[in-house]
Amino acid sequence: MAITASLVKELRERTGSGMMECKKALVETNGDIEAAIDMMRKSGQAKAAKKAGRTAADGVISICFNEDGSRAAMVEVNCETDFVAKDDNFTSFAKAVAERALVSDVKTVEELLDSPLHDGEETTVNTAREALISKIGENMNVRRFQRFQAGAGTLTSYSHGVRIGVIVELEGGNDTLAKDIAMHIAASSPLCISEQDVPAETLEKERSIFKAQALESGKPENIVEKMVDGRVRKYLAEITLLGQQFVRDPEISVGKLLADAGARVVAFCRFEVGEGIEKKQENFADEVMAQIKS
Repeated sequence: MAITASLVKELRERTGSGMMECKKALVETNGDIEAAIDMMRKSGQAKAAKKAGRTAADGVISICFNEDGSRAAMVEVNCETDFVAKDDNFTSFAKAVAERALVSDVKTVEELLDSPLHDGEETTVNTAREALISKIGENMNVRRFQRFQAGAGTLTSYSHGVRIGVIVELEGGNDTLAKDIAMHIAASSPLCISEQDVPAETLEKERSIFKAQALESGKPENIVEKMVDGRVRKYLAEITLLGQQFVRDPEISVGKLLADAGARVVAFCRFEVGEGIEKKQENFADEVMAQIKS
């Protein structure tokens, strides 16, 4: 039986296993998806699959550089609790994933999961992930990664514990300024470098919201437009790196700080553990009552 992409996709969705593991199982079972699931259960992958539906919103941000500092990679690896996030086995796995992301040319998390965890080994990132799930007993995910290749500038990183990571490429300035900028990004979470980088649709959406709010004041149209323009300027200052007030000296903006040093930020990336993940809120009383009723 031909092993189609849709068949591999279905098995992957049902088991939470990697693409290559699913394809291998289907080949060995001649395309019988139920037999493939049984085989994967027997090999221990089912234990990982059972936990695949649990929310993994904790974890770590891991950053690594190559020897000369010209390349860097940052990954977010999630687990369910901060207790596991501090486990040496988990943090070692996250570090190995970051190292693999650094030396590989993969473009997606799926490709990263199907890559060997270490050079010369058959164990993939995903196989190692599933083995760790079985060992520790929590769901774990490699959520995202970002690679940097230094161009005109130099790369600097900053980690706030293991929960926030920043990589910034700075042209000009010095190491102290680069570290200060990375720390500022960690603290202030800008969306982009400058006003020119803000998507037009995002700006238009905010402007329409500001206008609707201003119209409720009952003021004339020309006054409303001035109010909206002021709100937009404030919004741009809040979300852009260059417009934000420098955390170490709120009297100056980051843009002025960089200009005075003859430096510019070429690019940056900020990861925070669990951002954007909706974590299920458990209610113990409701859970007990549900069990009583059942």
